Amino acid sequence: MQDYKKLSVWAKSHQLVLLIYSATGSVSERKFPGLTSQIRRAAASIPANIAEGCGHTGSRELARFLGIAVASSFELAYHLQLAADLDMMSKSEFARLDARTEQVKRMLSSLLVKVRQNAELRERKRPPKPAKSLTENLG
Repeated sequence: MQDYKKLSVWAKSHQLVLLIYSATGSVSERKFPGLTSQIRRAAASIPANIAEGCGHTGSRELARFLGIAVASSFELAYHLQLAADLDMMSKSEFARLDARTEQVKRMLSSLLVKVRQNAELRERKRPPKPAKSLTENLG
């Protein structure tokens, strides 16, 4: 377990969520039913999965949740593109949020690679389990 608040990618993704909430605060839900909430959910899923992964013991579990966070960042990127194409937000607002999303995606991907490498190193260093004898397998 580790403190997720010490991870710069968590801080960046949390800031992104705050920007998303601010940017979508005045959007008409009638005009874009469900899109605002979907954008917010995808954005909030990123730091939430980082935090949840840090709450587990072991690199493999952390990697699993980081993978989910990466997937949520891709989902967010799409929803932002859709929002811009529907004129739900200005092109400059989209560019700003898209750039922040891309930054978080890169940071997450880099961290995920490191965590997976660390997990593999730990697996290699672990002594092999002794083989069971034939009599133990039959018994």
